[in-house]
Amino acid sequence: MEFLEEMEYVGDIPEGWKWVKVEDFAEVVSGGTPRTDKPEFWNGDIAWITPKDLSNFKFRYIERGERNISREGLENSNAKLLPKGAVLLSSRAPVGYLAIAKNELSTNQGFQSLIPKENVVSEFLYYLLKNNVEYLKSQASGTTFGELSKSTLKKLTFPLPPLPEQKAIAKVLSSIDDKIELLHRQNKTLEEMAMTLFRKWFIEPTKDGLPEGWEEKKLKDVYIFEKGIEPGSKNYLETPSVDTIRFIRVGDMLDNKADVYIKKDLAGNSICKFDDLVVSFDGTVGRVSFGIEGCYSSGIRKIYSKDEIYNKLWLKHQIFISEEIQDEINMYAEGTTILHASSSIDYLSFVLPPKEKIEEYDKLFDPIYKKILHNKAQIQTLEKLRDTLLPKLMSGEIRVRI
Repeated sequence: MEFLEEMEYVGDIPEGWKWVKVEDFAEVVSGGTPRTDKPEFWNGDIAWITPKDLSNFKFRYIERGERNISREGLENSNAKLLPKGAVLLSSRAPVGYLAIAKNELSTNQGFQSLIPKENVVSEFLYYLLKNNVEYLKSQASGTTFGELSKSTLKKLTFPLPPLPEQKAIAKVLSSIDDKIELLHRQNKTLEEMAMTLFRKWFIEPTKDGLPEGWEEKKLKDVYIFEKGIEPGSKNYLETPSVDTIRFIRVGDMLDNKADVYIKKDLAGNSICKFDDLVVSFDGTVGRVSFGIEGCYSSGIRKIYSKDEIYNKLWLKHQIFISEEIQDEINMYAEGTTILHASSSIDYLSFVLPPKEKIEEYDKLFDPIYKKILHNKAQIQTLEKLRDTLLPKLMSGEIRVRI
């Protein structure tokens, strides 16, 4: 990128940068929850964000969450109205979810939000915190779960460049995230379009009984559920090499950000390719994903058929869209601390249409499927670029031309 230049990095921070306490560049605001036994406190016009709303949030700017509160609820609770541009930081369960307020909104007590002062811009503050999530986690205290307190956060110190350089750094990183978010939106539109037509082709025709040539089958009679491996955390490696392979755990299936590796010779046959379908049967059960590559854990099964016609887009939509299948996986889950649902494989069933119907569907939607995979690959490349640049820009190791 021509707007970046390498510099010889000497000392803690570049000349002109300053170490600044959070309280000197942002107002820290805690959230709150109105009483749930007061209906008049809820379903108003004020967006109310909880950490759950950010658990699978793929964007920087957030407009609203699952629930709203009323003006009365705001005034009779510890919730505060935050301005547009406030940076939301989840401070417990877990620490480190981030988003920027797209408009005025409020949060529950699981946040310590930062309202930038005149010496810092929202987007730079967002990336500054993003680059220091692990540090923020390390500052949390508590026994049941870690919580980053308001008083602790206010006293934390970070390197702050002059305002023009902040804006330039944020512009570089935002340009990458703009492309990532555009690709996510494109994929969402493509997937929704394909799902709508899948319902029309394969769900609606079965509402009044099975059409001629269609039959109900057990998934295990058509598909193979290939279990992954568990090499043990002692074999986890943080740095990739020619001898290693990404190791994908259930928690990595949502954002495809597996950050550990194992030796290739430990992987065996438990390897998924970019277009393979994988489903979780341990831990968070019923999680479905494709577009990831690497060795996968024992909590995950790769699903495929020996008959190639059942392996394409139709299969992915069948698993994604079938609430019955998702419900069954959860229904047979056992365990208290960690759920296990492998026994559900014996019971999962679905309606199998004639092969020619599947072939027709796959032929029509294969270009859409390939576009989705292409976008997923681009997202991974851009995320890797952003995550490589982020610490270098935030430390001053790489400078931006202003």
